[in-house]
Amino acid sequence: MRRGFYIGLFLIIATLAVYWQVQKHDFTYFFDDNEYVTENVHVQAGLTRESIVWAFTTTNEANWHPLTWLSHMLDYQLYGLDPSGHHLTNLLLHIANTLLLFLFLKRMTGAPWRSGLVAALFALHPLHVESVAWVAERKDVLSTFFLMLTLWGYASYVQRPGIKRYLLTFLTFALGLMAKPMLVTLPCVMLLLDYWPLGRCQIGQEPGETNAFIQTAMRPKEQGSCSLRLLWEKTPFFAVAAVSSAVTYLAQQGGGAFHFGRGLPLKIRIANGLVSYARYIGKTFWPENLAVFYPHPGSSLPMWQAAGAALLLLSISIVTILAVRRYPYLIVGWLWYLGTLVPVIGLVQVGEQALADRYTYVPLIGLFIIIAWGLHDLVAGRFNKKIILTGGVALLSVLMVLTWRQVQHWKDSTALFEHTIQVTANNHVAHEILGIVLEDQGKTEEALVQYTKALETQPQCPTANYHAGAVWASLGNSEKAIAHYSEAVKYDPKYVKAHNILGKTLVEQGRLSEAIIHFSKAIEIRPDYADGHNNMGSLLVEQGKLDEAVSHFAEALRINPDHIIAHNNIGDALARMGRFDEALTHYYEALRIKPDYADAQNNLGVLLVRQGRLDEAIAHYQRVLQLKPDLVEVHNNLGVVLARQGRFDEAISHFHQALQFKPDYLQARNNLENVLQEKAKTKSLKP
Repeated sequence: MRRGFYIGLFLIIATLAVYWQVQKHDFTYFFDDNEYVTENVHVQAGLTRESIVWAFTTTNEANWHPLTWLSHMLDYQLYGLDPSGHHLTNLLLHIANTLLLFLFLKRMTGAPWRSGLVAALFALHPLHVESVAWVAERKDVLSTFFLMLTLWGYASYVQRPGIKRYLLTFLTFALGLMAKPMLVTLPCVMLLLDYWPLGRCQIGQEPGETNAFIQTAMRPKEQGSCSLRLLWEKTPFFAVAAVSSAVTYLAQQGGGAFHFGRGLPLKIRIANGLVSYARYIGKTFWPENLAVFYPHPGSSLPMWQAAGAALLLLSISIVTILAVRRYPYLIVGWLWYLGTLVPVIGLVQVGEQALADRYTYVPLIGLFIIIAWGLHDLVAGRFNKKIILTGGVALLSVLMVLTWRQVQHWKDSTALFEHTIQVTANNHVAHEILGIVLEDQGKTEEALVQYTKALETQPQCPTANYHAGAVWASLGNSEKAIAHYSEAVKYDPKYVKAHNILGKTLVEQGRLSEAIIHFSKAIEIRPDYADGHNNMGSLLVEQGKLDEAVSHFAEALRINPDHIIAHNNIGDALARMGRFDEALTHYYEALRIKPDYADAQNNLGVLLVRQGRLDEAIAHYQRVLQLKPDLVEVHNNLGVVLARQGRFDEAISHFHQALQFKPDYLQARNNLENVLQEKAKTKSLKP
């Protein structure tokens, strides 16, 4: 008991020492953290009835994982957008997973030191940094928490069978699938554990050492056979796993996650899967050049690599089979590794990555079991305990240093993707995301360099074309912007945001007939796209089709009642139609949502002037100028109203300010001359 306590304490302290720095890390903006937390209005609503219903019904991010959404909602409710709290939750879950792994292995095997080594490797290996330091990978650590609870519950059920223990095990498994569907292979892991260390199925095994738990678990009627009863026992688990797989497939298909994979022949996907199995093994034993994104080689993958990887995997498999009688843990650990990677090995390609560090979070446990028990059999009786202890400390110390350094790369998005570019080649995704980060920091020209590099590697990338177009638009080059936006919709005809921004840019150039095609396409693809309806309404206003415009603005507001631009735009359209009271309602609503919304303040002032409510109009104009003193149109409008009230000096002051900001503002210059003349006439009149 005391030995287990000290091992557990070491695991906690060592994990905290390596990962505590995440408390000072930021979100990884523009790489899932925005979709999961920082820009997700449902998550930021907290745990409300509506958000909980959304969590259980959405397939956002091409997955159905309601518990993951609920955990993010709870974090937001507790910490808001303070990233330290979100990182802390991931870290605590990782520590809990480590302790549960140690405890369930120790309970099943009666080998505390070997179980502790497996848990230490799990806690401290650099390949697991991605799952812990990335807030959006909450699904990894959360689902694994339920996986560990399932295995602990299964151990309890095996030792003391009963319907309550069975149902509790089944429940934790179902909860794990609701956090991340990768757990679909867990029933197979349970069958492996039946073989070793539980000994419920002993094909080809030699009698070996047993502990009290195993002796209790091995009831006479089960020993020596692998009856269908063990499979039948897992039938409900396999059934719910099949349902989860089907739901995941539909969610990812509907979410467009297979877009890249559809273009890959099956033989390429199989070849990449084989190479990925081998690369994961290599990174386990030599964890260098770890990155958040590894580009998929596609058809350029050398077939000799796939053949070599297949030979390696086959050789290891043969060795584990030949050694099954004396070393049953070899085949169990090996099949754990191979089997739990199947859902993410790329046979069904999801996304553009060749492999991902986060996918190893559970599978590496199998290799760690082989390492821990293999080292024990290798060194037992050959070296004294001091040498073994020194070697163990040295191994874990190296891993701690490597992991600590890898965690540092996750401090913010800039550091993460600069590192990724350094350790990978032809990584268009990393260049593109670094470009987005730089653009958000106002480093427009540096961002354009990154987008250009991304397009040099992958000219057909829709998102890189979209972002490059946005930069050119901000630099005033509409032609290049339109060219990139057109490429984006060419390579992804369902790219709603690209259709929308292309339409807006075409409107700015007066190409209304072309713009309406793209706004229509955006709405057709996504009928609930509020921005698309708003922009279509604005275009229809330009064409004088006010009734149709109002209809689109209203639809935008039905979809998003807090769409302040749509409120302002529908107010303008209604004002043109003479429906002043309705227009005022929308202006006031826009200002309720965003009191510093200058356009609505200005438009409200214009409408109040038309109604003769000059004092109210003046108050709104003055409020606008407090927010944005350089708005020349507002200075001009305020000057006109003040002149009407005979407040010539104040009016003149505002006309001068308008001209100071915009010397060629003809309307303000004409108004200034008229007011000066009017003031002169007034002075010339004598009583």
